[in-house]
Amino acid sequence: MSIITTLSRMWLTRSVKPFTFKNEYDEKLPYSQCQNLGLYVHIPFCSSICSFCPYCKVKYSKELCDRYLDALLREIALVGNQISGKKQVTSLYFGGGTPALAADRLKEIIDALKEHFEITEGIGVELHPDNVTRTTLQTLRDAGVTKISIGIQSFQEKYQDILGRKPIDLPAMAQSLSEVPFETVSMDFIFALPTQTFEDLKQDIDTAFANGANHVAIYPFIDFTFTQSTVPTMKKKEKRALLDAITAYCMEQGYHRSSIWTFSKEERANYSSMTREHFLGFGCSATTLLKDQFKINTFSVEEYCKRIDAQKLPTALTIRFTRRQRMVYYLFWTAYSTQVDSRDFEEFFGVPLRSMYGFEIWLAKLLGFVTEENGVYRMTLKGAFYYHYYENFYTLSYIDKMWGILRKEAFPESIKF
Repeated sequence: MSIITTLSRMWLTRSVKPFTFKNEYDEKLPYSQCQNLGLYVHIPFCSSICSFCPYCKVKYSKELCDRYLDALLREIALVGNQISGKKQVTSLYFGGGTPALAADRLKEIIDALKEHFEITEGIGVELHPDNVTRTTLQTLRDAGVTKISIGIQSFQEKYQDILGRKPIDLPAMAQSLSEVPFETVSMDFIFALPTQTFEDLKQDIDTAFANGANHVAIYPFIDFTFTQSTVPTMKKKEKRALLDAITAYCMEQGYHRSSIWTFSKEERANYSSMTREHFLGFGCSATTLLKDQFKINTFSVEEYCKRIDAQKLPTALTIRFTRRQRMVYYLFWTAYSTQVDSRDFEEFFGVPLRSMYGFEIWLAKLLGFVTEENGVYRMTLKGAFYYHYYENFYTLSYIDKMWGILRKEAFPESIKF
């Protein structure tokens, strides 16, 4: 798998130079001039640990959670106080873990962020189905949350058993959602599970939209090497047929496609913490993307707190991009939305997209991966599948390796790809 990502990385960056992450960071982050800046906050606590989940998380205890949140507030101050006045940002997302375990303190965190940032497009929080109660939802609304994303994975018992999840009380969840409305109610599902069919996914999507969701995300199952999951992976041909079929169904229903695997009833309903030109990440394992660098915080809750106690940023690794490397990163994550606007690329980098990647654009059009209209390149169904297919290689070659190391070492010396 790694040979595919290595060769494509060398070709697209026009260099044999690897992506190198080093144990270093800037104490003062250069974000003041960054446009389209988003915010992300990681809350790593869970009541129970799902075997298939690769994200940074630990078993919840109130004492440890409160200590962590106190440190988080100090990290926000460390970064926010680096510039005068308030920096305008697009959005704020809370992920985890299970952020609702800290629901009673989210307003405190949001207020701390609002001292330094003006949030223009809303606040989102990830929820476990157990968290979808009137009391918790009202607490989130009162804190200023406008969007929620519920990690359903599947409504069907056969897949809940495979994933080690318990049944969902759907009537109770739907009732709570009807009593406390949000701008976006997204429900997450996993596709490419063993024996999963189009009818299975269609049933989950229909159930979601009939019970309070106005947005769904259908993420592929990825078998990370460091998880305890024993779920077998689906073959490429079956996975493509499944993704194509469910995409065609959603489009036929008139749903708006906002990314490779997200669909909504109306265009205004959106939920994505990734598709940003720049973002600041707070909390352990959170990442920060700026104009010329990308950094990731330590995965260790204990070491995170110690760094903050010492009035230092909890950064574990930083990569300082070459220009071509930044272009590849920009294109990869922008393409997640299923389209790339050449005018946005030129505004960001100061050069035309065609002058940098004219051959690749020609080849993508020739292979039927994209179409072009007025300088906007849009993925076809075929292109969307192969983006997903490559993203799977990227995840297993890069993210799997990095997260695997960071789970064992709080501050590794360096990682090369």
